[in-house]
Amino acid sequence: VTRTKADAKKRAEEVLEKAKSGADFSALVAEYSDDPGSKERMGSVGKFTRDKMVKPFSDAAFALSVDEVSDVVESEFGFHVIKRNQ
Repeated sequence: VTRTKADAKKRAEEVLEKAKSGADFSALVAEYSDDPGSKERMGSVGKFTRDKMVKPFSDAAFALSVDEVSDVVESEFGFHVIKRNQ
């Protein structure tokens, strides 16, 4: 997928707005994610320790309570909206 950084961030912000409005997170992943692996797993990255993900992602994920959605997080892999489910 080729997209400008500004377009990618705007897309992530759109997902964030929908997620915080109560939209089904798995449906958002299916519609918006550019990562084939994430789509296959409906957005789940499974259990992980802080050192298994890049720092911005880990810091955001570990700051969340169960069922909480992060703000848009930027990492070297792009923009992410994270929902903690356990």
